[in-house]
This record gives sequence, C-alpha cells and structure tokens, in this order.
Amino acid sequence: MVGVPLCFLLTIALKVLWKFQRRSPRPIRRILFIELSEMGSTILADPAMRKASQKTGAENYFVIFARNVDSLAITGTIDRRNVFTIRTNSLWHVAVDAMAFLLWTRRHSIDTVVDFELFSRFTGLLTGLSGADRRIGFHRFNSEGLYRGDMLTHRVAYNPHIHIAKNFVALVNALLSDSTSILYSKEVIDDDEITLQIHPAPVMAQRAALFKIKSLVTVPNAARLRVVLINPNAGEMLPQRRWMPGRFVELARRILAAHDDVLVLITGAPHEREEAEKLAAQCGSNRCVAVAGSFALPELPALFSIATLMVTNDSGPAHFAAASGLPTIVLFGPETPELYKPLGNPTVIYAGLACSPCVSVSNHRKSACTDNICMKAIGVDQVFSAASGVLTRYSKPLDLGAARKGASAAPSLTVAKGGR
Repeated sequence: MVGVPLCFLLTIALKVLWKFQRRSPRPIRRILFIELSEMGSTILADPAMRKASQKTGAENYFVIFARNVDSLAITGTIDRRNVFTIRTNSLWHVAVDAMAFLLWTRRHSIDTVVDFELFSRFTGLLTGLSGADRRIGFHRFNSEGLYRGDMLTHRVAYNPHIHIAKNFVALVNALLSDSTSILYSKEVIDDDEITLQIHPAPVMAQRAALFKIKSLVTVPNAARLRVVLINPNAGEMLPQRRWMPGRFVELARRILAAHDDVLVLITGAPHEREEAEKLAAQCGSNRCVAVAGSFALPELPALFSIATLMVTNDSGPAHFAAASGLPTIVLFGPETPELYKPLGNPTVIYAGLACSPCVSVSNHRKSACTDNICMKAIGVDQVFSAASGVLTRYSKPLDLGAARKGASAAPSLTVAKGGR
C-alpha cells in the first residue's frame, strides 16, 4: 500500500513545483509511451502509437519491463534505440532502473508521455516525475479505488465497454485535442482506427523457421504438411485463463486423425518445455511435436508466417499471431473478448458465464476464482469444429522443400480490421 501515500505526497510536491516553474509547453517532438507488464498490449497499442506519430510527426519512445522488450520487435513501430527497459528480478533493480529512467527522459528531452497502463501507481509515479510537459493517462474521476495521484495534464476516463485498443486511441486523441478539458476524448472512435498492419516475417526468417521445424520433425513426408500451432499456456499472471491440458491433447488427436497433411506443434516458453513434451507424448503421433523453447520471441513472426492455424488461450501469442496475419482461434474465460480480443479477425470462443469476466481494472485483474468453469465450459467439439473450418478454407501445405530450394515467398502486406 506504499503506492497510495507516495502518489499523494508526490502530487502535492509536484503541483507546488509546477506552480513556480510555469512555462510554455515545448512542441510535440518526442512522445514516450509506457506499457510495462503485458506483452500483448504492445500489439494492441500499435494503432494508437502509429496515429500519434502520423498526426504529430514526433519521434516515438517506449518504456517496458526488460523481460517483455522483444515484443516490441513484432511490429517494429518503435526504434530499439528509443526503448528504455526496467529490470524486475529484484526490488533493487526496479529502484535503480526507475532512477535511471528519470535521467534518460531528460537526456532525450521527452516532452510528452502517454501512459497506457490501467491505473498502475508505479507508472503514475514515472509519468509524474518524467519531466514531460504533457502527461496523458487514465484517471479515476469518481470511481472508487484506483487512486494514483493527480499528476496528469490530460486526464482520460477508461471505458470498460469498448475495446482496449480504442481506449489507447482515446489517450492519443486527448494529446491531439486543440482545447483543454476536465475529461478528454469526447468523440467516437471507429473500428477503422484500430486497424492492425500485418507484418509477415522476411523471407530469410521464414526459411530459417522451416529448417528448424524440419530438424525437429521425424515424419518422412514432412515436406507436404500444414502446420497447426497449439499454445496451451497463458502465463503465470492469470492461470485461470488456461484451458485444460487434456482437452488440448484430445483436440490435437482429432485434428491429426481428420487431416493427414497436418503437423501439430506445441509451443511455449523454455520453462514450459517439459509440459509441452508431455502433451506431445500423450498425442501418440510423430506428427505432434513439442517446440516450446525452440523459438525465441523474435523468431515467432517467422513461425506464424508459415503456419496455417493457431489455437491458443487468451495470451500474448494470440496478439503476436494477429500481427503476422495467422488465422487464430482464441479461448477466453476470465476476461472478456469485447475488451481484449486480438485485432484482426480471430475466431473467439467464449462461454459468457454470468461470473465472467471476473478480472477487470476495478480489481487490478486479480480473481478469487480457483475453479475456472468458464474455461471448462468450452468443449473440444466446439474448438475442433472451428479448427476444421479454418483448415478447410486454407488447404495449402507447408513446403519444407521450398525453403531448401530458396522458393518460399513472404505474403504481401495487408491490413486487417479489429474492434468489438
């Protein structure tokens, strides 16, 4: 609870300081975006960041937790040289990096900060102390709780009834406003404002992914197989988002039985390798292979570019796949797809129980639930039917031999619409 008194005291101190340091705001030249903890949000925030740079001509900067920094490479909107990372492996590192951040913002003459975090007191403090002339973020107004001081110049009300990407655009709209207001962004945000630019991986990266897959597969006819990715995890932050492992196994078995030209790859982080290997073994087929830990995050766009389908829990990879244009089936439970479904055109499966969503901004995304019936309510038949529909529409096989001959080609750039 130390965050509340810190935000309160810092608000008083800064307001006194700003009163005696009155000056005309600098032109908008360097915009710093803050989104620390959610890798998928770097994708969801991309339309807002692109709008900010297009409308102002400013250079974009970003601050993020070090463990998530590779997610920014998926879209390439932010130059890696303009990224500041904060380590989270100890409180000491957090404190040291937070102090270094304050020097970094001044060294780079950051004049504007847009805080994408939903009522984080830590980012509220970073924003207030950044030295920026414009500080845009979500403000609680009359909402209970969620206090993080009053250090913003442009206060925006978070709207839990529109997609989170539109909330991010609302912050940018506040920045672009020509007039001052107690509550900014009083305007409609259309679906076409949250279009996502598709970023297929370069041809050479796709070839490297193809070669890696071939090295992991023992199937004799692997050159004619289509790749179906299964991502059974959802991160440690919210384990209630996970579908049952046994159902992923049953799904993989049914896909393999129905489609003899499909290779199922079970993905995940390096620490999930053991679980992925157990699931692959339970499938009982050499066309089901665990690749968890085999592809680093920067390599995922290449993997997604050559795959036919991904089935995943609500997690970061669903949003990374959307940025690659990969058809994706996303299973939602404790969170609502109305706010968090990937941009583009994913197939969303959601039971919509009366208790769901049980995590939200108002409870800081913490659920007391220990029995995720919302995920158990999603049956294998339902997911298999959706997967079969995609596999019927996209029948082109994966040609591993083409990569060997140098014949693979990246898809052309397209734009996919998202929204509610």
